[in-house]
Amino acid sequence: MAVRTLKFGSIALALAIAPLLGTAQAQAETTENFTVIIGGARVGHLDTVRSGDTVKIDFDFKNNGRGPTMKEELRLDANGMPVSWKITGNSTFGNAINESFTMERGVARWTDSTGSGTARPSGPAIYVAQEGSPWAAGLYARALLKDADRSLPALPGGALSLVELEKIELTGPDGGMTVTSYALSGNDLDPGYFLLDDKGALFAAISPRAVFVRKGFEGEDLKLRDLAVKYSTERFVKMQAKAANSYKAPVRITNVRLFDPVAMALTEPRSVVVSGQRISAVLPVNSPATEGEVTIDGNGGTLVPGLYEMHGHIGQEDAMLNILAGITSVRDMGNEIEVLEGLVERIESGVLAGPRIIRSGFIEGKSPFSSNNGKLVTSQAEAIDAARFYAARDYQAIKIYNSMNPEWIPALVAEAKALGLHVMGHVPAFTNADAMIAAGYDEMTHINQVMLGWVLEPEEDTRTLLRLTALKRLPTLDLNSAKVSKTISAMVANKVTIDPTFAIHEALLLSRNGSVSPGMVDYVDHMPVGVQRSAKQAWSNIENAADDRAYRGAFDQIAATIRKMHESGIFLIPGTDLGGSFSFHRELELYQRAGFTPAQILRRATYDMAQYLKQDQSLGSIEKGKLADFFLIQGDPTQDLKAIKAIRMVAKDGVFYYPSEVYPEFGIRPFATKPDVRMP
Repeated sequence: MAVRTLKFGSIALALAIAPLLGTAQAQAETTENFTVIIGGARVGHLDTVRSGDTVKIDFDFKNNGRGPTMKEELRLDANGMPVSWKITGNSTFGNAINESFTMERGVARWTDSTGSGTARPSGPAIYVAQEGSPWAAGLYARALLKDADRSLPALPGGALSLVELEKIELTGPDGGMTVTSYALSGNDLDPGYFLLDDKGALFAAISPRAVFVRKGFEGEDLKLRDLAVKYSTERFVKMQAKAANSYKAPVRITNVRLFDPVAMALTEPRSVVVSGQRISAVLPVNSPATEGEVTIDGNGGTLVPGLYEMHGHIGQEDAMLNILAGITSVRDMGNEIEVLEGLVERIESGVLAGPRIIRSGFIEGKSPFSSNNGKLVTSQAEAIDAARFYAARDYQAIKIYNSMNPEWIPALVAEAKALGLHVMGHVPAFTNADAMIAAGYDEMTHINQVMLGWVLEPEEDTRTLLRLTALKRLPTLDLNSAKVSKTISAMVANKVTIDPTFAIHEALLLSRNGSVSPGMVDYVDHMPVGVQRSAKQAWSNIENAADDRAYRGAFDQIAATIRKMHESGIFLIPGTDLGGSFSFHRELELYQRAGFTPAQILRRATYDMAQYLKQDQSLGSIEKGKLADFFLIQGDPTQDLKAIKAIRMVAKDGVFYYPSEVYPEFGIRPFATKPDVRMP
């Protein structure tokens, strides 16, 4: 499914100013044109037409067979700020967009997917659009630049702030241009980065993977993405410097019980001593400390081995949040090669916080529906060369994707296995899971990729949103039918595992406009306003009661199939494709629907994954000599798995983090307090 939403930060806003302002002077019709670039490929556009006080916007891009299609119409006041704004279209996964904002007689009114709201601001206040294009960045930037401290209250809540970063020289069709970069913060977990020209108009919005840039400057794509990496890195380097505790002494965690993944139970109270990167001792609880130790009071809590998130597409913005959630290892399932290499280097050097990364090489066929990631190939020979490329760079696996020609798969799998690579992936379009199992897949990714083969016709194209919308057919599927039994039996016979990504299917099928998505209920109130609004937004296009019933029924069928696979002896691998962190905790919770106990789930996410990746000599349990990867919670997760959502301390490679000290940097209200730490 490979979900990584194109995101430039909080850049769709309108300024609400009381009292009502006048209208703009008539102007000649003017146009602006921008290009959307992802992974170096041009995938969409934004075009604007301004006539008098009205601006009309056409925004569309498609990557990996999906993306938003939107129309916007704004009416501007004399200061160039919106007094009305209408946004219509469809979001990345098809949810209908019908958002509006008005400012009239000092009253701001808005409607989005969460519902409607009103406010009477006593002064300037910025409305943050839930949906909308990056074009509006120029509007709110000018508003914030006029403010003395470059900070303004936001609607529906919170505040926005703007920081100028630097001047940059860029080259376009008419020569050089000087632009200024800015960071906008307050609405989301991370700042949005964008550039304005010398007239204050939007020039570009940037991220490490994607660029939205003025037409004619597409050649500066790599430079702009490198800028986004630079700004993000500077932020997280500062965060790491403040948050990472690399004690220059042994660290003793006292009065804790350990989750033993082999016994699937908690031990009696113990003391755990860490020296450098490793656990140097696991001792009786009353063992005396030695001179010069740092002592952390476990207060009768539980130490759990570090978790493995097995379906990530990790970026710099995910890295620290995964650590704070107790995830100390992430299997990356496909990424831009240079971006991932840089991130791994920064984490391993200690410059940034982040999990250890197990790399999988992404191989995709070139087509109009390609995911612009990893290696794009046009022939069987190029696919085999891609596998050789990844093996030579110590990747552990390859992941095969949607646009690959099914006829290439047997030869590619044979070469990959000869090179010692684990083979996994989607089911390419115009084939099915049975064929991929026969070709030699070691692992299937995403439960929908398997189940679609039971409900689609051979000519139907899963490179599009059909691979998601066709799930509406699942409620009528007989899970005891011959075709279902055939696939499951083949998986068992060939020892094929599956990474079902339970939580993302829950989000896709059960999220509804106006209601908090089930997977976010336990943490949404701790999040910034923008995340809270997104939590009440559907993914799919639910047009009527029949759609609602079909999608809910589809999720029930998915849950029943995952349980059936587990009961048949198929090995399930926990991963989210949602960035990990809080979503991974939900992924583990959902495994209870597959028949796992909390203790079995914790074993699967720790010791079993270490074994699966052949890392169990150093990871997966809390034992003398192993790497110091674990986290501290107050409750007993073998009785209530939700206890893992309130983490007090995390250690990764012997470096200690206290989430309550770091979460405010993301605008997150902490979930638990820091334990008592006594220095020597």
